[in-house]
Amino acid sequence: MQQRARSKYKVAIVDDHPIVRQGIAQLIDQEEDMVTCCQAGSAQEAIEIMDQHSPDILLVDISLDGISGIELIKLLKQHGIKAPVLIISMHDESLYAERALRSGARGYVMKQEATEKVLTAIRQVLRGEIYLSERMQGKILQRIINGDDGGLSGIDLLSDRELEVFRLIGHGYSTSDIGRELKRSVKTVETHRAHLKDKLGLKNAAELTHFAVQWIEQEKSNLP
Repeated sequence: MQQRARSKYKVAIVDDHPIVRQGIAQLIDQEEDMVTCCQAGSAQEAIEIMDQHSPDILLVDISLDGISGIELIKLLKQHGIKAPVLIISMHDESLYAERALRSGARGYVMKQEATEKVLTAIRQVLRGEIYLSERMQGKILQRIINGDDGGLSGIDLLSDRELEVFRLIGHGYSTSDIGRELKRSVKTVETHRAHLKDKLGLKNAAELTHFAVQWIEQEKSNLP
């Protein structure tokens, strides 16, 4: 009696760039053990398609239209969606990987990595394991060994929401723009801005804007 072939793992891709989604989908669909089952360009779309598909894993970018990928992970948990999330992002893992894991992601891999590493990360998460680069594993282990916060300061100490507001400031968003983007009141955004100034040691709004713009430019310059 012929054994029935094992069904492929279903992969959902959440990224706000259609070309990037297409590239990841092509990578997935050429594998024998997995297939792209759905795609989304925003957090809202991602939640909607979860009702129509039952992916075995979600590949999520940090930067999405509207709320960030990290906030999406939290929303998925609130909606009772249990499929594991692997972050695939161009953003530096040294800043975002631990945030993603704390939010509930099962791994973090940068888009610049070779396709073999991306596929390894996907399969590792599908096996129920956590995937991080060797560099990030070493950083986290060193922090545990030291028994302290590893000297975290500045940007590292911002909450996920504060970092999101900080990034939008760096991209030129006004307070009202940020409120609309994050669906928060102007008063709430102003509170976040005040916390940002305190945590970053900045005196006023002009210094905050200047620092945020510089940080975004530095982040862009670090990309391949």
